[in-house]
Amino acid sequence: MTPYLAEFIGTAVLLYLGCGVNANVSLKATYGNGSGWIVISFGWAMAVFVAVFIAADASGAHLNPAVTLALAVAKNFPWAEVPGYVLAQIGGAFFGAVLAYVQYRPHYATEPEPGTILGTFATGPAIPDTLANVLSEVVATFVFVLAVLFLAGPSFGEQEVGLGSLDALPVALVVLAIGLSVGGTTGYAINPARDLGPRIAHAVLPIRGKGGSNWSYAWIPFFGPLLGAALSAGAFILLAA
Repeated sequence: MTPYLAEFIGTAVLLYLGCGVNANVSLKATYGNGSGWIVISFGWAMAVFVAVFIAADASGAHLNPAVTLALAVAKNFPWAEVPGYVLAQIGGAFFGAVLAYVQYRPHYATEPEPGTILGTFATGPAIPDTLANVLSEVVATFVFVLAVLFLAGPSFGEQEVGLGSLDALPVALVVLAIGLSVGGTTGYAINPARDLGPRIAHAVLPIRGKGGSNWSYAWIPFFGPLLGAALSAGAFILLAA
């Protein structure tokens, strides 16, 4: 399996399970309806665990443009590989969200609230406040990516830059900690592909009564994590010196 295919498949699995737990908790008449934030946080953490385990050996399991950026800055991951990784991640995220929709299609057909439908795909602020929302994504991603950098392999040329299969559990636990502790402000995208791919899926899928895709907010979960990743890469270079 090529690295690009591994990133596509891994990110597709991540979003199939992640959007799946969102749908299971939020949509009407599912067995998980109303089970709450803790179930969502655990579901996303386990989604990360499975996705990292699948993609680790072939690509280093970046699964996130913010992680790819940080590894390029701090660990000499080849910049020439970055665009291919990012496109594979966004494409995989779109595909995974579509699969989750197919799984829950009858439930989407009976859901009357457009905001609930969008929330199963993309993130959004609990309280709209541009500065606070940006800071939430920047700081949460900073913590996440810094942990990933300390877990990841050495610089390119010594071995594959990224995560190994044994890193799946600790990375999942970091995601769980972020979700439970600070995820309630913006839904903790901490991954530009995680938000953009499913938001595109929401925009194009034929979901009755879905409403708009809130593109005016979409720049925050895209650029916020990238800024957090760049800051974490700089901090890692200073701390590891």
